[in-house]
Amino acid sequence: MKYSKQRELIYQWVVEHPVHPTADTVYEAVRSQAPRISLGTVYRNLNLLAETGALIKIPVSGGSDRFDGRTDCHYHMVCTQCGQVFDVELPELDQLDSVILERTGFSVTDFQILFQGICGGCSVRQAG
Repeated sequence: MKYSKQRELIYQWVVEHPVHPTADTVYEAVRSQAPRISLGTVYRNLNLLAETGALIKIPVSGGSDRFDGRTDCHYHMVCTQCGQVFDVELPELDQLDSVILERTGFSVTDFQILFQGICGGCSVRQAG
C-alpha cells in the first residue's frame, strides 16, 4: 500500500482514540489537521486500512460501521439503546477456530463475533 499522509492521519486518530468511531466521527476529528480532506477520502481510507488488517471494521446492524485500531483478538458488544460499541475480553472463545477445525475439518481464517444488547448505563436509566 502506497504511503499517504491523509491515510496515516486517519489511522493514527483511530488508534489513539479507542472509541470505535464511525467514518463521520473520524472525518470531523481529522479536518482540524487536514482541512481539505473529504468525507469520501476518509471512507475509502478506513475501508482500505480495514481490508489490509491495519484496522478492524465493525459492521453495526441498523447503524454506521465502526472502526477499531485494536487488531488483537477481542470481541465487541453493541448497545442497541445508545449505540456505543464496547470491547470485551473472552479468552474462552480464543480457541474457537481450533474447535471448529477439530469438529468439522473447516479451517477458519478469520471471524468476528458481535454481541448486541443493552449496556449497563442504559439498563440503569431504564430501571430508574
